[in-house]
Amino acid sequence: MKRSIVGALVLGALILVAAAGAAAPIVASPGPSPFTAACGNDDFAIEQQAQGSVLYPGAEIEPRSARYGTTIVAEFQQDRWNDGGARGLVTSVSHDNGANWKRVVVPGISSCSGGNYLRASDPWVSFAPNGDLYAISLSFLGEHNLNDNAILVSKSIDLGESWGAPIAIAADSTNGLDKESITADPFNSNYVYAAWDRIITPGGSTHASDQGILHSRSFKSQTFFTRSTNGGASWETPQQIFVDSSFSGSIGSIIRVLGDGHTLLDGLITYGSAAWKGGPCASISVLRSPDRGVTWANKPVIVSPLSCTYGGAHNPDSRALIRSGGLPDVAVDGNKVYVVWEDALPGAPTRGRILFSQSTDGGLTWSSPIVIDQNTPAGVDGFIPTIEVTSSHVVGVNYYDFRNNQPGGIASTDLWLLRCSAACSTTGGWSSETRVTPSSFDMSAAPEARGQFLGDYMGMTTSGAAFEPFFIRSGTPPVANGPTDAFFASVP
Repeated sequence: MKRSIVGALVLGALILVAAAGAAAPIVASPGPSPFTAACGNDDFAIEQQAQGSVLYPGAEIEPRSARYGTTIVAEFQQDRWNDGGARGLVTSVSHDNGANWKRVVVPGISSCSGGNYLRASDPWVSFAPNGDLYAISLSFLGEHNLNDNAILVSKSIDLGESWGAPIAIAADSTNGLDKESITADPFNSNYVYAAWDRIITPGGSTHASDQGILHSRSFKSQTFFTRSTNGGASWETPQQIFVDSSFSGSIGSIIRVLGDGHTLLDGLITYGSAAWKGGPCASISVLRSPDRGVTWANKPVIVSPLSCTYGGAHNPDSRALIRSGGLPDVAVDGNKVYVVWEDALPGAPTRGRILFSQSTDGGLTWSSPIVIDQNTPAGVDGFIPTIEVTSSHVVGVNYYDFRNNQPGGIASTDLWLLRCSAACSTTGGWSSETRVTPSSFDMSAAPEARGQFLGDYMGMTTSGAAFEPFFIRSGTPPVANGPTDAFFASVP
């Protein structure tokens, strides 16, 4: 029987600790993948590989990180497949501010971790104020019905040392689910929020990240939201908060809580034939709720339209596509909201740039987008930005680019950290930049997943004045147990 694979995402297990003026890489979770060739449904894996699926053992992809006290936890995809998802999701856990790390498998979300779905993707973690830790997974390919997919939430009450059984907050055997995230309310440990997309196409279950899907005229993607009001013990019935018509929808929801403690924002990409929906080429947008998600505004606030020409960064040597996608990242600081994303400008319609906009009124109005990537030569792509804010109100953005690449060598790639403490809506406010990677890495060594793939997003936490990227490198010295590893850096 022909079995189709649907799309999703994944990530890592090394670490980079950076001191002021220097950076010394250390291994965060040494050794091979915790998953073996015999884990889960091995007969199915063999069959899929015979049909063209490619597994990347040891590949860590797409981390998201969170901090509580001296504990940092990052979740990522472990052992990525080229056509969607991974063998499972794994966390790297440090209880000493990133000096030492260990790896913990999140159980019950894939067959390799004892669950009922064959693959897992789209990792995300969030700490509540009381130290409860939540993780979320898109799990798919049901063992009895390959169209089955679900959004699963896991909870840890011991700072990531162990995890309880996952709870399915959404499940579907007809339509595809995609790009979920989870946010524990930073003011009230009882409240936890989750959002995702449900994709409806004539062909049935698929994922919005599949190439070409957004050009299907009958395609639509519905934005769903749910919440727990009792610390994750139970979840409300999911509600659709955006879109209902053909060829319209959203992707990449991230829930943020404003400083008033009750206004929620969902930062995401929206699109549709009408301009107020985001337009046919999509827009960076926010949805607003005034009451912790009970009700939502009928229309999104458009932050910025996206270009119609940009499809992702490219390897500077081979010109191979980098799967960098352009999903936004969102940070809040009281009533201020910051959004960063990747897109092209009209004068260079295929070159990836890092763009930024801010709101000082809780997401109601937005500054004109500006390019903030620094010292990037003409024609060089910047991609996969991540944003955070320190307790002293400094905004930080990390991103990759190829400025150090020399033709004929490796596809030399680096991660950079930008800071802004004032005048962030102007280019001049972003003049402070630090190179996070002590040496360039080879993007060409990354797994293929509709492009060379490190992840659709990365992670970053803060501690005092320091920014703490948690990110992926490919072809990574000095130790690599697969094509990619995950790294942590503390940048004062």
